[in-house]
Amino acid sequence: MVECAMPALFRVKAHPKAREDRLEKRGPDSYEAWVRAKPENGQANAAILALLARELGVPAKRLRIVKGATSPGKIVSLLGSS
Repeated sequence: MVECAMPALFRVKAHPKAREDRLEKRGPDSYEAWVRAKPENGQANAAILALLARELGVPAKRLRIVKGATSPGKIVSLLGSS
């Protein structure tokens, strides 16, 4: 069995309507994300997933917000490759 070096869950603190898009690592499985997108119709969440996907080197479709879709504190899951 091959184990993944990355954790399966990540904590993300969101800051929508920021001046720039940026992501800062706060710990082994936690990040803080600033995105220009508004927190409307999932725009900010999509921008956060895109930033996190780029940081992790995975496609954005492998990430899902499993908790906190409408709050600043989010839990994001990294789905296995299929």
